[in-house]
Amino acid sequence: MLVSSALLWLGAAAGSLAASWIVPGTVWKDTSGNTIDAHGGMVYLRGTTYYWIGQSASNAETPYMYKSTDLLNWTPLGAQASIQYMWRPKIAKPNGSFWIYGQVNRLVQPLVSTQMEGGYATKGAAVNVPPNSLTYSDTGMFQDPGDGAWYLLTSADHNTIQVNLIGSDGTLGARKNYITSGAYEAPGMFKVGTTYFIIVSAKTGWRSNPNKMFWADGISGSFNGPYDIAPEAENTYNSQNTFELTITGSQATTYIYMGDSWDSTGGPSSTYIWLPMAVSTSAHTVTLQYHAMWKVDTTTGVVSVPSSKKRYEAEDAVITGRAAVTECNDCISKRSVHQIDSGSQVTFNNITGTGEPQWISLHYTVSNVTAGEAHIFVNDQLVPTNISDMNSRAGCHKTVPVELVLKADDSNTIKFGAVGSEDFEIHFDGIEIFEDA
Repeated sequence: MLVSSALLWLGAAAGSLAASWIVPGTVWKDTSGNTIDAHGGMVYLRGTTYYWIGQSASNAETPYMYKSTDLLNWTPLGAQASIQYMWRPKIAKPNGSFWIYGQVNRLVQPLVSTQMEGGYATKGAAVNVPPNSLTYSDTGMFQDPGDGAWYLLTSADHNTIQVNLIGSDGTLGARKNYITSGAYEAPGMFKVGTTYFIIVSAKTGWRSNPNKMFWADGISGSFNGPYDIAPEAENTYNSQNTFELTITGSQATTYIYMGDSWDSTGGPSSTYIWLPMAVSTSAHTVTLQYHAMWKVDTTTGVVSVPSSKKRYEAEDAVITGRAAVTECNDCISKRSVHQIDSGSQVTFNNITGTGEPQWISLHYTVSNVTAGEAHIFVNDQLVPTNISDMNSRAGCHKTVPVELVLKADDSNTIKFGAVGSEDFEIHFDGIEIFEDA
């Protein structure tokens, strides 16, 4: 997650713990220790505080809000309105009030409050999308940094991505632009220099796909595209676009892709994929920069990744079963343990812990992500059933961070194994422990 407040295992006490990294795919926790439940949303900066609003899947899709000053530690603010089944809520401030716009029964439903936190009530009836009275799905929001104007983005009927101006009275106004070159949804817009970029998803239900980018020279200019923002095989790192956040720092400007990894119901395995983007206005490219763990300094705008504290190679561990050490050109030591199946195990002894939650990366690949799972025992306790319960990127990427609590000495044992079909196997490179900050 942002950095999950922590998956606490081995009898460690649950509670409020500071987050130190954004970890795409892990279970993100708020400062109260509960799973963050704000899907299809956005982040809005007011003063030095960031507000994250999204639909709460565990509360009948009611708009829920969290706040943070560092994009890491999120304080829950709870439900913002009594309305239910509002999908992809977004925040705007077109006048002196605060507005939430979301999709209810495929119509735009505005909510309004005199304060940022709470008190939102419906403002008039839900409306169709101008100019053709279209229904829609997948709300997006954009404020032009040039003139401050607010725009609602929708995936309207007839495969039309629309950009509509929000009036100073909060009503949905004229259409300023649209895209009709494909079946797209989940629009999000951001601006770099004089170039406007829109990121969209294909319509594949809740299953992820290669999200695309379009660009234009003006808010009403012709959109060019589509263009890839990540390798097609990654399916946008198993996520769908919800919002693009710009961090304007003293040393750098960082553009952040915010996506949902949805499990069809918004259940516990629905996580968040946030990644910095490399943007070129001259080449008209947007590229997601994948980091298994990262963070951005909200003051300077500088992105950083963690430093390795210690690495344990799989070939130096105790190996049982069919698994065997073989050459590996892509591995740091040029060797790894291959053919780990349900009858094999790799055991690391004398692992040094801190007694506090710490991030550990498991470096491995699987033969088929749908045919099996990796799991670990820490000091002979199963943590938890499968690695994918802690990180939805498990098996999909070579580096899989998980947060564990190890004993504060060098007597810890981590056993790595597999469960799956007869032909399922894992190739395991090793584990890595990171510095805390």
